Amino acid sequence: MPQGERPGSDGEHLVQQRLGTTERADRFYRDQVLDHLNARMQEFVARQEMFFLSTADRHGECDATFRAGPPGFVQVLDARTLTYPEYRGNGVMASVGNISENPRLGILMVDFTRDRIGLHVNGRARVVMDEEMRAGHPGLPVDPIPGRRAQLWVMVEVEEAYVHCAKHIPHLQKVPPQQRGARAWGTDDVKRKGGDFFGAAAEASDRAPFRRPERKNEHLRGGLHEDTQGEPPAPYGAGNGSGTPSPSSPLSSLSLPSQPSLTGPSSSARAAAVPGGDDFVGELNAEFLDRVERVLARAQPRRAAEDEPQFRGWFDRRDA
Repeated sequence: MPQGERPGSDGEHLVQQRLGTTERADRFYRDQVLDHLNARMQEFVARQEMFFLSTADRHGECDATFRAGPPGFVQVLDARTLTYPEYRGNGVMASVGNISENPRLGILMVDFTRDRIGLHVNGRARVVMDEEMRAGHPGLPVDPIPGRRAQLWVMVEVEEAYVHCAKHIPHLQKVPPQQRGARAWGTDDVKRKGGDFFGAAAEASDRAPFRRPERKNEHLRGGLHEDTQGEPPAPYGAGNGSGTPSPSSPLSSLSLPSQPSLTGPSSSARAAAVPGGDDFVGELNAEFLDRVERVLARAQPRRAAEDEPQFRGWFDRRDA
């Protein structure tokens, strides 16, 4: 695999290095991670009746949900594109709303009943109206059940596709049709939708209004990791008079390499892409590595080497 093209995030690469799993991870990347759907993946997708979907808004706040339909409701348009319908739901439109702000999504399809295996698909999405979708793809099926007629379609450009191994997947069996009720596709009937199963509506008049947690210390890379301790550093360039860009500067809207790559270009090469960027990128990388060290230190017991005066961190930080 060419240098600089390892699948996955910089964060997972750093964790692999810290925990000594890089070789295993590289073997998985090499053998299992594709940038398209091969023939067997396409066949697997075509017979699935459900999947789990993850999206996030522009702040990185996540939503996980579930989608279901008849076999084939997820359509493979080609080896690098799939699409699924958005049926009538509760009107919240959380996933589609997130995609409108942040096109990245993750899909997990799990076959619990036959092969006991899963397929991850990560990529970029866009939302398409039903009439536009059918104009471009006239062969899409028209479902005879009103509650399963698409209002929108989500088209996914596949960037990563890889197996979810079987070892922790339970083997389930479908309930025979005569023992289960028909699914209430698209219904507004409260009871058929599950009623007030968790008692939230019954408590509504007694509870305080919903409050979103305050977003503190947001910056170019989003929020802080919940496991870090103490007060975070001030936002980049805040009040330092050095000319370092602050979050409100035009540079804050650039797609910067905010996390150092273990196999990618050096920090000096990355800094060259940003005018006057040596200090800026150095500050980004230094603060990121400080936080990674603090978080990952909890993953293993301390080793004797970590107590030596010359210890500079497991990433051999030269600026510490």
